Amino acid sequence: MNIAVIGLGRMGKIHLRNLLQAIPQANVVLVADPVYPEDDFKKEYPGIRFIKNTEEAIALPEVDAVVITTPTSTHAALVDQCISNSKHVFCEKPLDLSLEITKTLLEKAKESGISLMIGFNRRFDPDFMQARKSISEGKIGNPQIVKITNRDPALPNIEFVKTSGGMFMDFTIHDFDMARYLMGKEVVEVYAKGLVFFDEAIAEVGDIDTALTTLTFEDGTYAVLDNSRKAVFGYDQRLEVFGDKGMIQVDNNLYNRNILYNEHGIHQALPLNTFTERYIHSYGKEMESFIDALLNNKPVPVKNEDIIMATLLAYAAKKSLDEVRPVKISEIL
Repeated sequence: MNIAVIGLGRMGKIHLRNLLQAIPQANVVLVADPVYPEDDFKKEYPGIRFIKNTEEAIALPEVDAVVITTPTSTHAALVDQCISNSKHVFCEKPLDLSLEITKTLLEKAKESGISLMIGFNRRFDPDFMQARKSISEGKIGNPQIVKITNRDPALPNIEFVKTSGGMFMDFTIHDFDMARYLMGKEVVEVYAKGLVFFDEAIAEVGDIDTALTTLTFEDGTYAVLDNSRKAVFGYDQRLEVFGDKGMIQVDNNLYNRNILYNEHGIHQALPLNTFTERYIHSYGKEMESFIDALLNNKPVPVKNEDIIMATLLAYAAKKSLDEVRPVKISEIL
């Protein structure tokens, strides 16, 4: 399977490394990035073709599939070009900030026989996968409440905030997806509250850095999503699913599991500090599943309805925040 990687930022380098080192069925034929220094690339990745022109990369006949890790604002156009050139696509989330454009591209890919997968990597985290397996096997009975804590260790650059699509679309969208993934149910109502605690510059561009969102599922059960752009103790990634016959908890991954007891107290390591450390295994499994689906003519594991619903829930949360009220999904569909 011949792959072109477009974009060589943090995510591009993660996916490129996995494709080169961990997925032997994948053959990276080129990398395209309009701004990455070509001399640096040749030193870092000798033997791999590099070009600046992304359109040229997508159009090359030897390319079977494209991995897109460019800024959000470029996703839709690049995905559209891939579909038009009969290339399968893996694209980092979100597909687009517009729900209508998202739906249009998904439908176009489907009609064209193109596999299009969006990067909801947390579905492929071993701990979260085990939690979902336990839930589906009935080990906690009927899941009633899921609590997801998702907090970054440091505020993002304000220039990124301006173009990210906002906290719900850029950040909480992972939690919207995970809530559905874990509960196996559809959301009917969203109630979001949020504000700025850390940097007024974020408020000045119309965004927030802290949010608490309640999702109500079709059977009356709940998800509670706790988000912050800044946790001084590290990358805070926890979840809990409570059911009528038990409970599952996934705690933070720490730098080590040693616990020191002495006269000053009980001491433990901090959580891993970045998403690249915490979710390193999930990115590998995610890309492996994409390549496997292509090679074996299977549906990609992140389906169209998953992409649409995560985007729709982000829309509903923003509407709820702006209008200070719960928003029913039926209002947006």
